[in-house]
Amino acid sequence: MIDVRRSADRYPGGEAAEGIDTRHAFSFGPHYDPDNLRFGALIACNEERLAPGTGFGEHPHSHTEIVTWVVTGELTHRDSAGHATVVRPGDLQRLSSAAGVRHSERNDGAGPLVFVQMWLAPDEPGGEPSYEIVRGLGDTEPYALPRAGAVLHARRLPAGGRTQTPAAPAVYLHVVRGEVRLAEAELGPGDAARITGGEARELTASTPAEVLLWEMRG
Repeated sequence: MIDVRRSADRYPGGEAAEGIDTRHAFSFGPHYDPDNLRFGALIACNEERLAPGTGFGEHPHSHTEIVTWVVTGELTHRDSAGHATVVRPGDLQRLSSAAGVRHSERNDGAGPLVFVQMWLAPDEPGGEPSYEIVRGLGDTEPYALPRAGAVLHARRLPAGGRTQTPAAPAVYLHVVRGEVRLAEAELGPGDAARITGGEARELTASTPAEVLLWEMRG
C-alpha cells in the first residue's frame, strides 16, 4: 500500500514574523490528529526554513532520536553535552536525546537555511545522550539507527534515474528536491509517501531529484 501525503497538506508552524517557517508532516503542537501520530518509528518529519540570524534557542529533548538533513545553507548546532558544529548540505546529524539533553539550532550564515528534521521513537527510553555528524553521506552509505530499528537511505538521482525503495514492512519516502514517480503517483518537493507491505517499489526521477527513504520494521 502507498499512502501519498502532499506538501500542501502539512501542518503550518514556526514564527513567520521572526523568520521561522515550519511545515509538519505529523501531528505537532496544536495540530492534533489521532490518525496521524506516527508511521513506524517516525514521529516527526519537519521542513524548517530559517532566515539569516534566526533559529531555535536552547530547548530540551528526551527519549527521541533526532536526525537532521540540511538542504541549503548552514545549520549551527550547540548542545548541553558540549557539541558545537556547523551542518551543511549532504551532512547527516544525529542527536540521541536519551534521558535528556538541551540544544539550540540557528542560522548564523548569510543566506537562508532549509533543513529537514526527523524524529524517531527509540525502542527503549533512557540511556546516555549521544551525538554524531556524518560529512557528505553518500548514496551507497545507508545510515543505521539501531535504537529505533531504522535505516536511512539518501538517494540523488539524475533525470530518468531509477532506484528501488527498501523491501521493508514500513518505508517512509520524503522528496527533498526535484520530481519523482512512485507507481502511478508523481511526487514533488515536500511530498511524502508511506509504504507498507514489504515489497520494493521502483522510483524514477522525472527531473534531477534528491529523496530520503526510511526503512523501518513497521
